[in-house]
Amino acid sequence: MAQNLYGPGVRMGNWNEDIYLEEEIMKDFLEKRDKGQLLIQRNRILKENLLRPMQLSVTEDGYVHCGDKVMLVNPSYPETEVDRCLGGDLSLCVTPDETTAHLSDELEVPCGLSAAQTRIPVGRNTFIILSADRNAMGQVLRYGQNFCLAITGGFEGRMLYLSSDHRTLLKSSKRSWLQEVYLTDETSYLNCWQVAFLDPQLRLEYEGLPVPANAKVLINHCHTNRGLAAHRHLFLRTYFGKEAEVAARTDLDSHGVERPRSHWMLVTGNPRKDSSTVLDVPKPPVEDTRALEQDTRAPEQGADPGSQ
Repeated sequence: MAQNLYGPGVRMGNWNEDIYLEEEIMKDFLEKRDKGQLLIQRNRILKENLLRPMQLSVTEDGYVHCGDKVMLVNPSYPETEVDRCLGGDLSLCVTPDETTAHLSDELEVPCGLSAAQTRIPVGRNTFIILSADRNAMGQVLRYGQNFCLAITGGFEGRMLYLSSDHRTLLKSSKRSWLQEVYLTDETSYLNCWQVAFLDPQLRLEYEGLPVPANAKVLINHCHTNRGLAAHRHLFLRTYFGKEAEVAARTDLDSHGVERPRSHWMLVTGNPRKDSSTVLDVPKPPVEDTRALEQDTRAPEQGADPGSQ
């Protein structure tokens, strides 16, 4: 009858090689952990920087200046053309590729953009307004003036610029196949944008006037003459969840007026400590006040004929 002659202490095969291999794997793991090069550590660093709280600039004269930190917000509006869309105020955000985001702790260029349902200034949605020559810091931004929108993404020592270029067969937006909007670290004329007045009939009259903060405006690309637009009905699966696509397109209605998807607000900070942006400040009840004034005047008007 066959007997098992091998016990737990008997080593067979390449046991010595397997032991050394396990030791090398453990040594490599500990070395990467100490240097912060593990995938989970890189993922955590990237996410912490993109979601780092930021402080927006507070305007004192009501206008936007070069060097201000602002949020680009597409204000909420009732969407009647589609059934499903992202509602509320959407802010322009940095959107790294979902695959590369798990492999690197830095933003890879070119980097994508999207519109997210967030009103809190963080690293991924806080932009810096820069003049075209980068020398007009502190000066008021004016309608028709070339400027750049830069973002750090929560990182230090690196600046990415909002850019766009003509659509090609190999380069376009993911869902709508329109002109792509992206972030790059190269400075060129593709980084230049202009602010236009909302009403097309008064657009030429406002040319050269200061751009007010927290007001609806149009942001047009200088090289292609197409406006920045947020497509609320085109969803993107991003590293932070479901968000809307952003592209460059001149979207006009039947009257030749830009649709609300092309409207943007350069949102500044709130001087109050209880809220971070001006969007959080409650609006005064103007309509209610007018209704109360009409109610108080009605008895007086009705009493005059009776007294006569």
